[in-house]
Amino acid sequence: MRHRKAGRRLGRTTSHREAMVRNMVTSVFEHERIVTTTPKAKEVRKVVDKMITLAKRGDLHAKRQALSFIRSRDIVAKLFDEISEQFADRNGGYTRIIQTGQRRGDAAPMAILELVTYNESVVDETDS
Repeated sequence: MRHRKAGRRLGRTTSHREAMVRNMVTSVFEHERIVTTTPKAKEVRKVVDKMITLAKRGDLHAKRQALSFIRSRDIVAKLFDEISEQFADRNGGYTRIIQTGQRRGDAAPMAILELVTYNESVVDETDS
């Protein structure tokens, strides 16, 4: 029985799952948007929100905690400098999950996980 055991296993071993979540969190902060399956997006969203909360605190201990999870100094610097300023006046709800349908090969439910401040840059073709 799995009573009181939070979180999804996602069909992976613990080490594989932890590494996958680390990589996906890093990608969310790097690109501000990722496409993945819905269960993975729901698990990664929890960690992304916690990392943004750490960045909003902004002290040295919070930065070291973020570095122990993300492990990329460039991404942590971006998180603490740029992303934390975008969410300074927001009390949660930093990400959104957009359902995109089913994957063609195995019909897995797909979703887009993005930061709510994500703006898709549209190139205007009339200027060229």
